[in-house]
Amino acid sequence: MSDDEMNTTSSDGIDGQPGFSTELSGTDLGADEPNQGLFDDLLSGEPIFENKEVLRPSYTPHELPHRKDQINKMATILVAALRGETPSNILIYGKTGTGKTASAKFVSKELESTSQKYSVPCDVEYINCEVTDTQYRVLAQLANKFIETNVAGIDDRIDSLENLLEAVDDYDVTAANEEVDSQSVDLGSDLFDPSSDDSHGNSTHDDASRTRNDHASSGDDNERQSLESPGETEGSSPSSTPGGSSDTSSEGATERSPGSNAENSGSSPHPLESTEFDSTAAVEDRIEELETDRDSFEEVPMTGWPTDRVYSVFFDAVDYRERVVVIMLDEIDKLVEKSGDDTLYNLSRMNSELENSRVSIIGISNDLKFTDFLDPRVKSSLGEEEIVFPPYDANQLRDILQHRSEVAFKGGALSDDVIPLCAAFAAQEHGDARRALDLLRTAGELAERAQAETIVEEHVRQAQDKIELDRVVEVVRTLPTQSKLVLFSIILLEKNGVHSINTGEVFNIYKRLCDEIDADVLTQRRVTDLISELDMLGIVNAVVVSKGRYGRTKEISLSVPLEETEAVLLSDSRLSDIDDVQPFVQARFEN
Repeated sequence: MSDDEMNTTSSDGIDGQPGFSTELSGTDLGADEPNQGLFDDLLSGEPIFENKEVLRPSYTPHELPHRKDQINKMATILVAALRGETPSNILIYGKTGTGKTASAKFVSKELESTSQKYSVPCDVEYINCEVTDTQYRVLAQLANKFIETNVAGIDDRIDSLENLLEAVDDYDVTAANEEVDSQSVDLGSDLFDPSSDDSHGNSTHDDASRTRNDHASSGDDNERQSLESPGETEGSSPSSTPGGSSDTSSEGATERSPGSNAENSGSSPHPLESTEFDSTAAVEDRIEELETDRDSFEEVPMTGWPTDRVYSVFFDAVDYRERVVVIMLDEIDKLVEKSGDDTLYNLSRMNSELENSRVSIIGISNDLKFTDFLDPRVKSSLGEEEIVFPPYDANQLRDILQHRSEVAFKGGALSDDVIPLCAAFAAQEHGDARRALDLLRTAGELAERAQAETIVEEHVRQAQDKIELDRVVEVVRTLPTQSKLVLFSIILLEKNGVHSINTGEVFNIYKRLCDEIDADVLTQRRVTDLISELDMLGIVNAVVVSKGRYGRTKEISLSVPLEETEAVLLSDSRLSDIDDVQPFVQARFEN
């Protein structure tokens, strides 16, 4: 490329396109651009966090304060896996944020690390049943995890066997070379023995000359035969019998592997000597078997197969080799609620059919009564051991936050009243440690955005309001369409100045909204039930008020921010089709 072409490329860009320069190192970006970009101001402040991930629920700490008793109980049950025995199934109960999942994951990590330390095959698999909530998905996910583990183990074994074959080849080549060198040394010692010259004079010298010629003639033939027939020299490969058939017992390898070459040459023992194989043919057969096993594993698709086929693939994958398997089912009540107890029945009955492995189940639930809906046979086998996690009190939450904050924040980032306030707010929410961690993390984020050097009480109060709003947004966003229509009806009435809303007024607006988006209209009794559900979620406040001889009615009011809630509802694709909501309210007053 000429200098002119190079100049054109650097100024006009690649292929002559303007605005792109390949030489940025010497460019002064501040000449025509403002000194501070969009993120420069945000990056200019001193960060408050040292490791924000420590304050997330997904983080599993190295120490769990105030859960020592529950952790020790889990450990005493699961230690059976390290003895090659089947641990009892465990059901763990407790409200949200009481450390159930964190404790179970902590014990599982310890179990796996200890099993590796003592070379005991033990696998722990975790499944969140709130996400994987059907029998097919649970079995498919488990099957694919064990298939992946089996294939990885097979690949490692094949690599080690191929390395063994290479070691045998190297050993045989070395042994063959040492044998040739040994023959040369013996030949040379006969030709140049000083004692022969001293004792016999010229006659001995003549004999040596004749001997040299004879050895040279036969040596050339032997060396040529050795190079032309390496299979006979390599002790690890199968040799051929005089009749031409293959010797499957590898006579050559057997003759060398006990150490005949090692004894003659002083080299190391044969590579096959300390293995289960007696020949290279046996090693090659084993590699072929492993490759066949690897090819037989078929990954389960997330949909499309009959459930019994998925179970069969999962069963074969688990039982492929000897091991103890612990399956951790978090939010197990969601699985039972969605697809019944068939999955638990199959998993709890597997051990009676497995030959090589053993399976134990750890179920984690927020619902203390979910076992009431299980088949008695499943309940008896699943709930062999039960562990209850009580809520944290304010002092315990303070200890937890203090423990995490030492790792999460830089020194001096917290004022003295931040952790006690976070603990107090979370203690009001049934001792939810997850809520306390969210509060502390959000307060830190708000302080960092404000470029404050220290997190103070005001940041915690702002975080409390933000989290509450985020919770409302998430709850409203995930409501069924019919519940969204009922809530939207209440919002429309409040926007137009209607107070002390009753069920009949909500139902009238609800019917018009259903007509607008072509949705099925539920009965007024069912709409009343939906209002009660919204009341339980804390989205509306529905109070039964007596009207004397006119009976009783519910007076309904909104308990969440109106504008934010309306925005979430209108983000739904079906409700966004409503063009003009004002006429609905006017029609309501005309009636």
